[in-house]
Amino acid sequence: MRMSNVTPLVIAVLVAELVPAAAFGFAADRMARAVNRWPVSLRLAVPALLVVPYVVIAASQHMFHWRWFALYATLPVAMAGLLSRASVADAEQRGNWRDALILLTLGLAVDLRWFDVAWPAGLRGLANLLLVDAGLYGFLAIRGLSGTGFDFHPHWSDWKTGLRELVFFAPAVLVLGLALGFIHPHANLPAVGNAVLTWGGLFVFVVVPEELFFRAWVQNLLERRVGRRAALVIASVLFGLSHFNKRSAHFNWRYVLLATVAGIFYGRAWRERRRVPASTITHTCVDWLWSFWF
Repeated sequence: MRMSNVTPLVIAVLVAELVPAAAFGFAADRMARAVNRWPVSLRLAVPALLVVPYVVIAASQHMFHWRWFALYATLPVAMAGLLSRASVADAEQRGNWRDALILLTLGLAVDLRWFDVAWPAGLRGLANLLLVDAGLYGFLAIRGLSGTGFDFHPHWSDWKTGLRELVFFAPAVLVLGLALGFIHPHANLPAVGNAVLTWGGLFVFVVVPEELFFRAWVQNLLERRVGRRAALVIASVLFGLSHFNKRSAHFNWRYVLLATVAGIFYGRAWRERRRVPASTITHTCVDWLWSFWF
């Protein structure tokens, strides 16, 4: 999702929200060690600071409401508290009801757009990034969840894996999409600048949050319960179902089916080396190609 209504203040808030995600992406272990040196009360209270971006944006647009302030101040703290308990109750990290509750809440909040009304038009991406920051802090720093692959140090293998899965996926989606009458190829040659900005916007606001959620958290935890193959299928089906209301006011079963197939290839890319960057490359390229030619 590309943001509109961009002002210098919005850019400043965007940068502030990207800092925690980048810190975990490039120094997750160091971040987790630093956080765990803090007193417990501080560790659990710090996520309340994630309310600040909402306050800044809402106040500047004259749409501040205390109920949203309370939500953004307490939800990240509640997540940290639940994941702190989960780290003790489930030290083997096989998945706990607290993990499931948080993932269900985050997934429904984004998919059903529960919080969109709190933000100005065109800035939903900032709301989603706040949830990404809260999730990263909770799962990586507090829960200490291993095997997520949320590591954005450059690896050539990420491109090799990501583009390979794109090549494998392309024939499947073309055949299935055309057979279902869901995709309609058309000629469109975007300007280089527009193409680059679109790729970057998809990467930041759509793909990284989705791959973090469905692969690093959902598929990762499912593997410990049901094994690699079943986890891949279940995570892909859930990914497909998250698209039920896309491009339609009703249940869009064609989109769900195609997204489920896509999820298989994204999940394969992630699990090869347990690297989120690999699956984000496949996913971003698919969405990018879709946006211009389908």
